[in-house]
Amino acid sequence: MSKVASLFVDKLNVNIYPDRKTLGKEAAISVAGKIRDLLSIKDEIRMIFAAAPSQNEVLEELINMDGIDWTKITGFHMDEYIGLALESPQRFGIFLREKIFNRVPFKQVHYIQPKIGKEEEECSRYSKLLQEKPIDIICMGIGENGHIAFNDPPVADFNDLQLVKVVELDEKCRQQQVNDGCFKTFESVPKKAITLTVPMLFSGENLFVVVPGESKARAIFDTLMGSVSNQCPASILRNHSNAHLYIDKNSASLLNS
Repeated sequence: MSKVASLFVDKLNVNIYPDRKTLGKEAAISVAGKIRDLLSIKDEIRMIFAAAPSQNEVLEELINMDGIDWTKITGFHMDEYIGLALESPQRFGIFLREKIFNRVPFKQVHYIQPKIGKEEEECSRYSKLLQEKPIDIICMGIGENGHIAFNDPPVADFNDLQLVKVVELDEKCRQQQVNDGCFKTFESVPKKAITLTVPMLFSGENLFVVVPGESKARAIFDTLMGSVSNQCPASILRNHSNAHLYIDKNSASLLNS
């Protein structure tokens, strides 16, 4: 199977594939290529990863790619719930630990570790870690409501002065966690989280955005066809000089409607 289409929307490179599996493999090939290129000229690179079922295929393919020296890569994740038990399977740090962080030999992994009553301290700590050196690669998704990380509309701030902050999740965002099978009920989904902000994500030098599935079709339409605004936070990706969007026929299904 091959790519269905490739186009640019403003600066955003959009790649459409026939199915989710092909999308994941091709995105992983692109990410791996960028890793190899960077490690040919740098002693170390820093990467941020999204944690969501939409990332399953690309992460599985990526850890099996040849020629990547993971011992020269420092990993981060981009958001974490507040209030879940340390070993709760719904925690994003646990997801990434199982999908990638414990499966290849990273140089170092920095986890967001929220503690009740000390959330602001954790935001400050994680911000300092992120600022130590530039972020080379971000592997991310887009939420059903158009969010990136946990920057939900319409409160996502494209000019946020913070790099990491506490947010209250909107109802559509929380419902997505149920739709994805991560929580059994809406009531069990945490109401708050720590997230990297839009400017922090936008500061990544290379963005690889993986968004499969029919449930993301409206978000993809709004990202590509609507105005660039915080009503669809992902629309800001159209202004990034080196962002690549990978979608399948299902998530692209509204683009020709």
